[in-house]
Amino acid sequence: MVLMSEASINASSTPKLGNSTTRIFSDVAGDITIAVHGESFLLHKFPLVARSGKIRKMVGDGKGCSATKFELLNLPGGPQAFELAVKFCYGMNFEITTANVAHLRCVGEYLEMTEEYREENLIARTEMYLNEIVIHSLEKSVQVLVSCEGLSPVAEQVGITDACVEGIAMNACKEQLVSGLSRLDYVGDSPDLKCPTLEWWIEDLSSLQIDFYERVICAMARKGIRPDSIVASLMHYAQASLEGTSKSQFWNPSRPKLSPLALQNHQITIVETLVSLMPTDKSCIIPLSFLFGMLRMAIMMDTNIACRLELERRIAFRLEMVSLDDLLIPSTRVGDMLFDVDTVHRMLVNFLQRVEEEENEDCGYDSDQDLASPNHGCLLKVGRLIDAYLAEIAPDPYLSLHKFVAMIEILPDYARVIDDGLYRAVDIYLKAHPKLTEEECKRVCHLIDCEKLSQEASNHAAKNDRLPVHMTVRVLYFEQLRLKNSISVNVGDGFMSQRMSSGVGSAAMSPRDNYASLRRENRELKLEISRMRVRLSELEKEQSFMKEGMMSKSGNGTTFLTSLSKGIGRIGIFSSTPGEAKRRKAARRSRGSGKKCIQTQSAID
Repeated sequence: MVLMSEASINASSTPKLGNSTTRIFSDVAGDITIAVHGESFLLHKFPLVARSGKIRKMVGDGKGCSATKFELLNLPGGPQAFELAVKFCYGMNFEITTANVAHLRCVGEYLEMTEEYREENLIARTEMYLNEIVIHSLEKSVQVLVSCEGLSPVAEQVGITDACVEGIAMNACKEQLVSGLSRLDYVGDSPDLKCPTLEWWIEDLSSLQIDFYERVICAMARKGIRPDSIVASLMHYAQASLEGTSKSQFWNPSRPKLSPLALQNHQITIVETLVSLMPTDKSCIIPLSFLFGMLRMAIMMDTNIACRLELERRIAFRLEMVSLDDLLIPSTRVGDMLFDVDTVHRMLVNFLQRVEEEENEDCGYDSDQDLASPNHGCLLKVGRLIDAYLAEIAPDPYLSLHKFVAMIEILPDYARVIDDGLYRAVDIYLKAHPKLTEEECKRVCHLIDCEKLSQEASNHAAKNDRLPVHMTVRVLYFEQLRLKNSISVNVGDGFMSQRMSSGVGSAAMSPRDNYASLRRENRELKLEISRMRVRLSELEKEQSFMKEGMMSKSGNGTTFLTSLSKGIGRIGIFSSTPGEAKRRKAARRSRGSGKKCIQTQSAID
């Protein structure tokens, strides 16, 4: 009767004879010796042939009664499993547990211990334990599946692994259903009930090998486990398996230690498998910290390109939520750039493709929808993020001009409201790369829109010796235009009239082209409004400074206004000639004398 505990099994183990022979019954001489993996067992024929078809055939095929030594090759479970099977044949009491049931089932299959030779044989007893106890418990199914790691392919052939995988998935679904119903039983606004807790089985799954874990997660997804629970399990498994081998050895000390090369290949398999198991449901949000951690591991371990592209695509889908530190991915190639610019460039390409696809999906004839579209806001956030990223990588002496320019050119013009961040990145790059030719400096500076520089950035650029001459001239020219527009009362008339005139010919276009034109004009209008807001804030600052100056020089107001007018005259680099100025003064005098004559005549009347 199989009832004894596992501890009593070890206690009842008989002493070895010499260095390699084990006697089961020390008081009865054995008549057969069976070797298993280099260890010999001195046994008796009758109890073995009564339950094992394989040993019966071996004894029957022997040469007469003199054949007393046999060897069992490739026996699953090794000497320990064979010793338990022998105890079962002798009728010794021991307990079938989750730790030994898989070994007993496999060794029973190997020794052909079926019902054909004896009722309630080892195969039947272990199958009963698996079907009635193990499969109905998630925890026990995981324990048995862990014990199957060294029993392949016999464990696969007898169906233990499939039964355990299905049992884990089925019990996880039951747990999810029960927890969901328990939350519905409560009435109230408790925050603990609104936020689902971490599933308790997530930590148990971390003890599985990656191939078994993959099968379990796929089975859970088929049976409807929540994607967020699967993501939590993936994160926990990655943390437990990729931080080092100490934790995995703790879960299963019998797992063999791997060489450095084998360990690296094993970790590559883990990363690639975990990425392939990530849910594809768009409603499932995977933390960006986990995605970037996996991406760094994939780059460092040099996984296949499909794994890295999938991680880049998932990050690009939410690129507007990424922080600057996340993008600073170190380069692993020796003698290359400090940061992996190519990866960030690919993510940016994927992001722009996603924005374009969403705009095409939302294509319609309601132009008000485009004004409220979140895509433009996301694009502006990404534009500011990339400008900050460019400023961080610009000091890298190994950063080529080609890659730096490619990172700037990939963003559309309407992704930047102001070019201050871009100007700062270019200035840092010019300072860190003093050996650039004049043509290369012109090429990178040409990407800056001087009209989108703020007052502070324009002042800095006008005094920057690192910029080419034509760049300085452009900055001064647009600064003069800005000053004229700020003084003019009708600052927006020219812009609005230009927009109205550009829409006159739109009636002759097709409805789709007309809508596309309206979308472009709306985008440009929003960009212009953003620029005007920035300029308005600058004018308010200038006005406050002027008021402070007037208050401080209230006793000499004429001198202040005179100096202000002289300063404005000096700023006008491309203003009219002195002769034209004299003619305008004479015209103003004539107009003034004419006004005085009219006033005098009206007074006489």
